[in-house]
Amino acid sequence: MFKVFITFKTVAAMFLISLAAACATSNPEHLDTAIAAGFKIVTPINADQKAIFAKLPKNTITPVNYRGATYYVLPDSSNGMAYVGSSAQYSVYREMRYQKQMSNEDLKEAQIDELNNMNWGAWGGAGAAFTAGFP
Repeated sequence: MFKVFITFKTVAAMFLISLAAACATSNPEHLDTAIAAGFKIVTPINADQKAIFAKLPKNTITPVNYRGATYYVLPDSSNGMAYVGSSAQYSVYREMRYQKQMSNEDLKEAQIDELNNMNWGAWGGAGAAFTAGFP
């Protein structure tokens, strides 16, 4: 019993460390998608760019008119840079995000179907407690 407890503590500690590392990551998935869609990494240099960068909402792509052209900007405040794309690149970004969302939904549905199709008879299933209510 003592050995099982030590193993459980070790596994729990490893899980918490990996969870902390995942939460500390400063590169969310949408930044990777922006790069894959063709967005360029730009560091604000002049005063105009720095002023625009400071006003942008975090984790959101915002259309910005700069010197007569419209750019789509995704700020990365923690690294002091922005991902900048054209309207064509923004369209590719939206399509990629949509495909990813649909893929995740399909995966969830498949997992639910798998659980529903399992043979719960040997385990006993939910039993009368869930079908007839609790006493």
